[in-house]
Amino acid sequence: MHIHILGICGTFMGGIAVLAKQSGHRVTGCDANVYPPMSTQLEAQGIELIEGFSLEQTKINPDIYVIGNVVSRGNPLMEEILNLGLPYISGPQWLAENVLQSKWVLAVAGTHGKTTTSSMLAWILEYAGLAPGFLIGGVPENFAVSARLPQVPPAQTIKALSPSLVGGRGVGERGDASQTHAASHPSPLPLAGEGTKSVASSQIVAVDLQNSSPFFVMEADEYDTAFFDKRSKFVHYRPRTAILNNLEFDHADIFDDLAAIEKQFHHLVRTVPQNGLVVINGKEASLQRVIDKGCWSTVEKFGTDADWEAANVDSNGSFDVHFKGERQARVSWQMLGEHNRMNALASIAAARHVGVAPCIAIEALAEFKNVKRRMETKGVVNNITVYDDFAHHPTAIETTVAGLRAKVGKARILAVLEPRSNTMKLGVMKAALPASLKDADLVFCYGANLGWDAAEALKPIKNKAQTFESLENLVTAIAKSAKSGDHILVMSNGGFGGVHQKILDAIK
Repeated sequence: MHIHILGICGTFMGGIAVLAKQSGHRVTGCDANVYPPMSTQLEAQGIELIEGFSLEQTKINPDIYVIGNVVSRGNPLMEEILNLGLPYISGPQWLAENVLQSKWVLAVAGTHGKTTTSSMLAWILEYAGLAPGFLIGGVPENFAVSARLPQVPPAQTIKALSPSLVGGRGVGERGDASQTHAASHPSPLPLAGEGTKSVASSQIVAVDLQNSSPFFVMEADEYDTAFFDKRSKFVHYRPRTAILNNLEFDHADIFDDLAAIEKQFHHLVRTVPQNGLVVINGKEASLQRVIDKGCWSTVEKFGTDADWEAANVDSNGSFDVHFKGERQARVSWQMLGEHNRMNALASIAAARHVGVAPCIAIEALAEFKNVKRRMETKGVVNNITVYDDFAHHPTAIETTVAGLRAKVGKARILAVLEPRSNTMKLGVMKAALPASLKDADLVFCYGANLGWDAAEALKPIKNKAQTFESLENLVTAIAKSAKSGDHILVMSNGGFGGVHQKILDAIK
């Protein structure tokens, strides 16, 4: 099949392109803007990219057009597709019908931390030998790709399941979960037609090494599906295991208020089967309201006074994991910040649901590498470090700056911000910006193409904040201010005009 993807360079649609290519389809696509890391990944896969949405692309004559939610009515190519009556489908629906069907989907939802948590969970399953498929809104360093199909689990690397499980016997028959490295859980059931087996006493899936893994980790976005389907993307995925990381107001361009988003999250909860698992952040009142609307699955909470807790936190980021009051093991890793501890707890809980013992999940986290564009070091020049981060919501900005502060101590942090997301452009979050940047020593804000006055919004921190309409002037000001030992943190959910390299060149 030949599929042509409109909006192919978005993280989600780019992932679909990779999965389609791996499935043996011919894949082409188009987009208005192309920037790494997605463009690099697509080109490496041999996927042909076309700049823009020209009408001539109907002459490519694909079997179907897969439409990203960046495409709206008025798009010239989309209008031509409609006029000619050509077949089209949304990205999430194509994914559900062609990739996720009959898979054990582990979906990670939430306002923040979806990409990092999805990456952690996929890596835990990979480390455990379960060879999951995944589609993640970034490029996990442990995999170097944002998407792949489930693989055939290599027998020599099975850590999560004992040899008896591979043959179809359960942990319950051995009677010692700690020795087999698999954790018993009352809710999972096997998937028909996926080469899996289970035993009623443990109901842990056994991996048939002759077939591909049944597991698929999905970053589950609440943004709408397409211009012709205004449901959240994640309602298409039908997960058996769902993580609800957190929930606050975002996407003001499509949601009126927090209650509207809570309603969509409840739609997701309603798709989880009775023998599934919903893992939620116990500190989030909004998520509790979602569950209170009705939940038909087992619920496990992480956070404070929850099923899963972090204890004995050290300044180097290490911490003990407790489950129902019992210590499991200690996480020793390179990540810092409470948000990453919460991400880890959620990942460990979800992995346990498919049979990965917490001790194995914790071992995996010691080797976890973060996602590209998540506090990614872009370069060091004259003892000045430049970082790239995807943060674009005030909460994420605050968390990111605080995480860097914990890492660098009293060294200066120069925060460089592009309020680029649709929500930020609408200005509904502008009042929260000053507080979100409190841990930065200097702030440089790129205010071009905003519908509000960035300088006015940053007045509460005017002594340390500057705003710019010109990218060149912004880079010049940063270069003049930077000195040895500084940390320059660039935050944007777009390419930001290649500002990272421009800064590195300017401070040489």
